[in-house]
Amino acid sequence: MAPRLSLVVPIYNVERYLGECLDSIAAQTFEDFECVMVDDGSTDDGPVIAKAHAARDPRFRLVQQENKGLGAARNTGWRHLTPGTEYLAFVDSDDTLPPHAYELMIRTLDETGSDFAAGNAMRLRTTGLTPSHAHRRPFRETRLRTHVSELPALVTDRTAWNKVYRRSFFDAADIRYPEGILYEDAPVSVPHHFLAERVDVLADPIYHWRVREGGDLSITQKKTDPRGLIDRVRSMELVREWLIARPEPEFAVHLRAYDLNCLVEEIPMFFWSIPDGDRAYWEVYQRHVSRLLHAIGPDRLAALNPQLRLKYRLTLGDHMNRFIAVQRLHRVVRRTRQAAVRR
Repeated sequence: MAPRLSLVVPIYNVERYLGECLDSIAAQTFEDFECVMVDDGSTDDGPVIAKAHAARDPRFRLVQQENKGLGAARNTGWRHLTPGTEYLAFVDSDDTLPPHAYELMIRTLDETGSDFAAGNAMRLRTTGLTPSHAHRRPFRETRLRTHVSELPALVTDRTAWNKVYRRSFFDAADIRYPEGILYEDAPVSVPHHFLAERVDVLADPIYHWRVREGGDLSITQKKTDPRGLIDRVRSMELVREWLIARPEPEFAVHLRAYDLNCLVEEIPMFFWSIPDGDRAYWEVYQRHVSRLLHAIGPDRLAALNPQLRLKYRLTLGDHMNRFIAVQRLHRVVRRTRQAAVRR
């Protein structure tokens, strides 16, 4: 018989963390699972660690391929699942899970019949666990059988690994992870929120999201890497393209909601790194963000607060020196206010 839960774990040069990740999966109180590990062309001893887990625990098995990136590795894992499993989840191989994670989410899904469950996350550092700021708003409280139209903060729930999908929903949605870009989570996670009939939102932390420290930064932690900016804009564009292609009238409403979130929450994430970048980074920001702003429609800027309107107009006008001066002043003001609050 097929196990109830399938897990996909892409692996690429994470020997430092992989054993801890796989041990946390093996220790789950929900035991009826398979774990498909996908070695994405690792050049370290990660595959050796994966093979050792597979040798001692038949629930684990390893698939190997040439390096193609995280999105492609997840898609490969999905193609190698055992037919007939009921639930599906993804785990990044440098992270860990608390022992109760899948028991909690699957028990909830069994009770509600929702299309998927999404849970809160903690940041994992060498000093311990702290709440994930990125998950704070959507997971402030548990809400069962809800939807992004009822809980708009769910549009910020972009990560792949804090979810358990009903596999029939995931397969029928027919949305695969984009290959060859960073920030490949959102073009799958965000459309799933709009496509689902009902979603279970759990305030309980079900995932430990590692912060790589010292010189071992992940590429998405390198805040002034032009590729990261280019790919994050492309990730937003992929979500927009999917929403635009849907013929149902409600998806036009969803598009406007998503665009507003891009303007007030996601694009402004770039602002804080701009003063630390070089001229090449500024040029990449101006070109790619301007393209996205034109696609959303400059008329949407009128409803934003004055600060955002100014920064977007400077971006569209290619006045980057003025933009940087404004952003540096904003930094000073914010730090002053934070210092006042701490006192």
